[in-house]
Amino acid sequence: MKFRKISAAIGAVAVAASAALVSVGAGQAAAAPAFKMPFKCGYTATAATWKGHSPENSVDFQGSGIWKTPVVSSAPGTVSRVANEGNTSYGKWIEIDHGGGWKTRYAHLYSQGVSVGQKVNAGSQIGRVGNTGGSSGPHLHFEQRLNGVAKRVVMDGKNVPYFTKTNFTSKNCGGGGGGNPYSPGEVCGSGFKVINEKGLSGNGRVYLMYNSGSGKNCVTTIKNTKIGKASSASTFLEVQGNSRKTDKGNFSYYAGPVKAQAADKCVKWGGSVGDKSFTSKFGHCGS
Repeated sequence: MKFRKISAAIGAVAVAASAALVSVGAGQAAAAPAFKMPFKCGYTATAATWKGHSPENSVDFQGSGIWKTPVVSSAPGTVSRVANEGNTSYGKWIEIDHGGGWKTRYAHLYSQGVSVGQKVNAGSQIGRVGNTGGSSGPHLHFEQRLNGVAKRVVMDGKNVPYFTKTNFTSKNCGGGGGGNPYSPGEVCGSGFKVINEKGLSGNGRVYLMYNSGSGKNCVTTIKNTKIGKASSASTFLEVQGNSRKTDKGNFSYYAGPVKAQAADKCVKWGGSVGDKSFTSKFGHCGS
């Protein structure tokens, strides 16, 4: 477990940096999100682009030692797809909906740590770099899409050069009350899926997860304030008929994970960040 205390012209329309307006249809326009590099703050990787890439406007992030490197959301949004194409195409991949027709895709992943419908911040970890699908070596395939069409990638207001290889260092450093680099999937581990969650008035979010293979529930509280600084947070899980398990203290990123065998049993769960807390009723009996 992680240590936790501590664009191209289109006709006459220019598609430029993240603040540019892009035509979406008659009488509509959508501002591109402030996309950042899909890696944790300070990480350096090579953005490779070439003609004939499918789609041609996508970027492959490469680098020595990139295997299993954490992949993070390029901008705030909601997870719209978590899929596995096996040994073909994208392999294991994730799509995030950022609103206004904009989506990002992250492919050839080693692991996926989020669930469909889950909200993420810029910098929230969603998976790890892999070599799945139609991939010839470890790398991250990344796309920025508008209304289903892959656009030339822009990061931190700068266009990625085409067609060449360029080194970039991530400025996806969070801030503004968001940017927690940890996802509930990473905290609880492989096989756990979010089955319920509750916000803590902006201070953070409590997640209830379940692993159908092991029959275990897992609860974690992810902070959304004072990121990287030790502050009060807690999480708990109580299987009906058994004693409550709690993790409480001053944590930099999250509280937990708290796990318990709960197949075919009702559970009560909750947590807190600062002075905001949540406690559920007994439910999710058998899941």
